Amino acid sequence: MINDGNLYEKEGRFVLVFERNYPVIPEKVFPFITNPKYFTQWYPFATGDMELKVGGKIKFDDGEGSNYEAVITEYNPPSTFCFKEMDDLLEISIQAADQGSTMSFRHTFDDRSMAKYTAAGWHRCLDALGQLINGQTVEWEENGPELREYYEGKFE
Repeated sequence: MINDGNLYEKEGRFVLVFERNYPVIPEKVFPFITNPKYFTQWYPFATGDMELKVGGKIKFDDGEGSNYEAVITEYNPPSTFCFKEMDDLLEISIQAADQGSTMSFRHTFDDRSMAKYTAAGWHRCLDALGQLINGQTVEWEENGPELREYYEGKFE
């Protein structure tokens, strides 16, 4: 499967890694990752309330009564944006590449039993991000069950 994620174990935790290539330079990709106008279109439960600085907060609302915050641990435009969401670490880095840029998305978490769900969810979110970067309207594909099945087999 193109653009799929890989799962690694590191220091007793699990790291889900996706790499995506875009036909534009990092300076054009970074705003789609950090601008609240775009962030809320691809990142789950994002409210758009973000303090874009190290130590700044990102606020989330799951729509079912739970509100929570992430703390930005690294913010270095146009190359890195990292934050801790509860006990999970999200790391996004963008590098210049021959035909534009390559983004690495890493999610570090504890519960391996959630890997197929987490991978399927991020796969869909990163597809939406790619649509934004490519100037398309976000259309969420109804492929969650297929992706969970795919990742369950891949991560066995």
